[in-house]
Amino acid sequence: MDRTAVVPQGTFELDRHPERPRSTLRAWDAADAYALRRLAERLPAEHSLTGPVAVINDGFGALACALRPHEPVVVTDSVSGRIGIAANLDRNDLAPLAVETEVSGLPDGLGAVVIKIPKSLGGLEEQLHQLRPKLSPDTVILGAGMVKQIHTSTLTLFETIIGPTTTSLAEQKARLIHCTFDPSLSPPANPWPVTWRHGGVEVVNRGGVFSATSIDIGTRFLLEHLPTPDPAEHHGSGQQPAVVVDLGCGNGVVGATLAMADDRAQLHFIDASARAVDAARLTWRANHGDRPAAFHDADRMANAVEPASVDLVVVNPPFHDERAIGDATAWDMFVDSHTALRKGGELLVVGNQHLGHHTRLQKIFGNCRTVASNRKFVVLSAVR
Repeated sequence: MDRTAVVPQGTFELDRHPERPRSTLRAWDAADAYALRRLAERLPAEHSLTGPVAVINDGFGALACALRPHEPVVVTDSVSGRIGIAANLDRNDLAPLAVETEVSGLPDGLGAVVIKIPKSLGGLEEQLHQLRPKLSPDTVILGAGMVKQIHTSTLTLFETIIGPTTTSLAEQKARLIHCTFDPSLSPPANPWPVTWRHGGVEVVNRGGVFSATSIDIGTRFLLEHLPTPDPAEHHGSGQQPAVVVDLGCGNGVVGATLAMADDRAQLHFIDASARAVDAARLTWRANHGDRPAAFHDADRMANAVEPASVDLVVVNPPFHDERAIGDATAWDMFVDSHTALRKGGELLVVGNQHLGHHTRLQKIFGNCRTVASNRKFVVLSAVR
């Protein structure tokens, strides 16, 4: 794996988080390099800036490291991104930077902003609405992404929310977006968060969170085969409530549904996206009011719950790491679940048939049974 990024601002050693020795994925892409080349031309000297610099959706710190002399405020929804940015700043002997999880946390009157285009159009829409109040006509606004991520709909969002927008020629399959803030523009209202119902559950979702406006078919199949958390089953006396984890919770519909079946269950919602955790919190409150629950934005389950403390983990694991297909994240989830479960505790997993999760569960737990299956999906159970 190539760890050395050479850009006009300097040479930097960069790693992804979590570090996977056999991975061929870099901690930066051609869009980062393209943006930094253009910023070297456009970004004035630090003393000439009209306001603070912001970096939005930096993957693992390529932009933050290169722009460190400007003391940018960084925004990233990803826990792995926050950890990776901090590690790469330290790796290059650079001082830490302020990191926000929401664009709304940026200071007003930005002098320059560079935004990596997220994979979700809804996520970009919500961020641009949050960004608009932070801009002035003098703000340098630069978007960056790979060609396959920038569509007419992407440019339309910039145009209708921020102001006049143009795009660059492609270089190494990357493209830049140039935008000028128009203070006279009247953009449409921010549609996020959105709310809809699935069965008896009111679902609230944020832009960029998986399955934005309806339940995906995998989760739908899982919801049809959820167990009823039974305290007496997990604790012979029946005195202790079941501890249940919605792992990779997204908008929290699974955990909220489980809680309806057991009003004593203690729910934990865990996701590596701060925005997803917020959506799960909103879904929980919409359905369960002030009933206590725990919400964790964490890259690993081990960073959120104690070992041998959980009765049931339910997960619809992703089959990608960022935009790359792979099973490393699912493997981490299964290993962490094995550690977190009490003896006799259960992990319930839904996934595409072809992913072969049963093989991994058999290796980790020593057992695996099929709860339900159809032509595309399978629900699997493994017991600690």
